[in-house]
Formats: sequence, C-alpha cells, structure tokens
Amino acid sequence: MSLPWGDRVLSVWWGCAMRKHNRRAGTHRTRRVVLAGVLSAAVVVAGCGGGGDDGERSEKRGDTTCDGRLEGTTDITVWFHAGPSGELDTLRRQAKDFNAAQEDVRVELITLPEERPYDDLVVSAAASGELPDLLDFDGPNLYNYAWSGKLKPIDSCVPEALKADLLPSIRKQGTYEGRLWGVGTFDSGLGLYVRPSVLKKAGIRVPSGPDDAWTATELTGILRKLRKEGYGKPLDLRLNYTLSGQEWNTYGFAPAVWSAGGDLIDPGDLRTAEGFLNGPEAVRAMTTLQKWVKEGLVDPNKDDKAFTRGRSPISWVGHWTYPEFSKAFPDDVKIVPLPDFGRGTVTGMGSWQWGVTAGAVDGDAVWRFLAHLLKPREVLRMSRANGAIPATDSAVELSPRFAEGGAERLFIEQLKSGVARPRSQTPAYPAVSGAFSRAFAEIMLDRAPVKAALDKAVRRIDKDLADHQGYPSAGP
Repeated sequence: MSLPWGDRVLSVWWGCAMRKHNRRAGTHRTRRVVLAGVLSAAVVVAGCGGGGDDGERSEKRGDTTCDGRLEGTTDITVWFHAGPSGELDTLRRQAKDFNAAQEDVRVELITLPEERPYDDLVVSAAASGELPDLLDFDGPNLYNYAWSGKLKPIDSCVPEALKADLLPSIRKQGTYEGRLWGVGTFDSGLGLYVRPSVLKKAGIRVPSGPDDAWTATELTGILRKLRKEGYGKPLDLRLNYTLSGQEWNTYGFAPAVWSAGGDLIDPGDLRTAEGFLNGPEAVRAMTTLQKWVKEGLVDPNKDDKAFTRGRSPISWVGHWTYPEFSKAFPDDVKIVPLPDFGRGTVTGMGSWQWGVTAGAVDGDAVWRFLAHLLKPREVLRMSRANGAIPATDSAVELSPRFAEGGAERLFIEQLKSGVARPRSQTPAYPAVSGAFSRAFAEIMLDRAPVKAALDKAVRRIDKDLADHQGYPSAGP
C-alpha cells in the first residue's frame, strides 16, 4: 500500500514502453514512444467501462476539456504511482472491467518501474511531451502541475451531482485558482492512536472528538505520567519516516504549526515564508515537539513496531496503520485528534489524485474512465485495498469503518468539518515542503536550534519564490 503523501522512492531503472494515442474521428492512431533507459514491460489492461455522464455537468465550465461527445473508439493511456500492491491489482481489475463493459474507450494501464522517484518520471515525461492521458499524482503537486501547464481543468467534465458527492476535502485539494484540476478516489486521515486500557488505568482521560482534544501542554503531562507507569518512551511520532526531505514530515507535522497559529508560507498572497514558518507560533510548536524528543519521551521506532509491541501506547500517524494496530490490540485501539497547540486541533489531509493531462487525446474519453473509478462500488474497492478514506459520501455510507459509529469515523468528521487542512496550495509547494521537511529532520533528529532551522527553511522557500517571480498566475 502506498502512503498518502506519495512514495518518493518509487520506481526502477526507468524506461517504459508507452503508447500515446492520437484520436481521429471514428478511428484511433497509435504512436509508440520508448522512454530513456532500460525498456520495461508495460502492462496493457483491457479494461474500460461504463461512462459517468449521469447528472448535469458543471455549469462553471470555463474550460473545454469535456464537451460530452465521443466519436468512435478512443484509446487512452494511464499512469499509476504504485508498484506491486493491492492498489495496483485493484486498478488493473477496475480497468479490465471497464474495458469489458463498453467499446467507446479502451484503457491502457502503464506500470512504471520502481527505482526512480515517480515525481521525477512525471517531470521528465512532461519535458519531453510524453505524459499519459490520465495521470495519477500526489495531491499537493496539483498546484504546480496546473500552474506549469501539465494539466487541463475539469469543471466541464464533472457532473454537479458527483461534485456534491465528493468529500469537501477532495474538492478543496483538487481546486487551484478557482477551478477544479484533479479528483481523487480516496483521501487520508491523521490522528493519535491510543490504547484506551492503558490510559484509563493511568487515570488519563480519552478525548471523544475534536472539541475536547488534548492540548499540547496536557499531552506533555500525559507522556510524563505514562513514563512513570513504566512506558519509557510512550510516544511514537514515526521518526523512522523522518529522513531529510521526506513528505511525512510535512504531512504529519505541518498541522502542529497550523494549530499553533503559524503557517509554512503567507496564506494570503503566498509570496513569502518570512514571519510565518519562522514566526513565534511555528517556533513554539516545533520547540514543543523537540522537547518531547529531548526528554526521551519519543520512541525512535527503528523497527516500526513501537505501538504494536506495546512500547508506546500513543502513536501520531495516519489511517494506513489501523489494520496493523487493531490486529495487535483487538478492541483496545482508539483514534483521537492531534493535540491543540493553541488555536484548536488541526490535522492533515490529501492523497493521490487523478488529472487529465494537457496533451490528453480526448477529455471525454479520459473522464469516462475516471467517472467509472468514482462510482461508489469502485471507490469502495480501492478503499478496501489500501485502507484509505473513501472519497465520496455515497461510498462512505457503504463502509462500516467510516460510517457513523465506525472505528475510523473521526477521519470523516475531520475531513468534513474543516479540522483537516490541505497542504499549502501554491505552485511553490515542492519547495515549501522540501524546506520544511529538512528543517523538521534537523530539529527532531539532529536537535538543531529550532529558530535557526526554520530561518534556513524560510530562506530556501523565499529563494524558490524569487527564482520563479512569485509564480505569477499566468504561468511560467
């Protein structure tokens, strides 16, 4: 299963045979392109299926990606980020079922090798004009891809009924400059996993929801109390994920900065990080996190088993660990909100999204397949494969874990109530995340002075902004 922020280390010696299909009325023509490197076998999946034009299309068009017409048979290519996994197996079956159900669109699923980072493959293919028709990408990269012309807006493709069925977090992450550019079939959830039996035995209250989340100060006291109860390092922050430059650092811990009242970049004009990422609120939040490490309250989790082996009864992590944690402690795992650092609890959101590329052969053909993936049954199939949060209300209602009273219902409440926030919605996001992630690693692993590390991150971000003239809305 892939993590929600994307496998930065995903791919093999690259080289994949891909087909780029150019549609002509009533027929299709195939252009074969061999990308640089060792040729890898592309997986051609006969699977395209039933359309998704039920309901009126968005009236807020402003784009011509879809006009509601298909002529003849159109072949489309699809890239997906995951190597061998339950996700990939599920997508293969979905594509096969789709192709078998109709004859208007044929999907060719291209499996990429697994040693070169997926984002690098996307950038290289964009530079050479060889992106597929339908691209899977890590959600926060949407803003850069849209700004740089890699994607087409899709308001003209998405029926209003379907748009209304999407979780608000999915719509928000897919929107840039007031237009919809991408849509996911699943979202992510982030919180604290706790062992209620351990907390109750120690006389520690268990939060019931976002309105009564622990404060950061309260959590510090809880960790100290648990240490006295025999848990030497009671908190798991998934520091085993915290390599310099890894997206976990931003996905997992930007919420602490937001909760304190800080930000990674000026949320108003998105032109500087000065005074936001290195302001007193952000410094205070990161100092608290570092203090937990300095006090020895955080398990380094080198074996990835701090929670399941019982060393840490509190784990700051996402939805993907629920199956493992609940198996280790049946009926003794509860998900509670992240701590409140001063301005209320805030959590992360966002995962992989689909977008129609600028060079797509036919927007309606691409949307026909994407609409198939967004049917409730298909959304649920993928959610069961990767454990992620279903992207539509109709699919959530079919999933016991996320429906009212379900074990992971908190994730839905957070995504729908505004407690969850998207990562910075700017074309500069790759630079913003890279700089914050490096600073986080320095602060937490190297115990660098907090303010100095954040100042350095601000300089990196502001240099990128200056290099790109502030990312003007007109594009590069």
